[in-house]
Amino acid sequence: MSDAAAPSERPVESLSYEEARDELIAIVARLEGGSATLEDSLGLWERGEALATRCQALLDGAYARIAEAGDDGEAADAGIVGIVPTEEDEEPGR
Repeated sequence: MSDAAAPSERPVESLSYEEARDELIAIVARLEGGSATLEDSLGLWERGEALATRCQALLDGAYARIAEAGDDGEAADAGIVGIVPTEEDEEPGR
């Protein structure tokens, strides 16, 4: 691949979600531009697939952490917005 369009040399596994996402966006733009050679396009595609897999793995991990945190016995309604009080809950004179 040419130097100007070469993807990062860093291993995909070492990238944060944001780094992987940003590089993937740049690769998609490059591929959509149609200016890459066939060989360059194949390399970009392969890197893009690896980046997409990395992003999905990081998102899956974040989702699992959130789900696990929700299973710790905390109050089930913590953080719920929009609970409408009943008449019994309202203060007199409201």
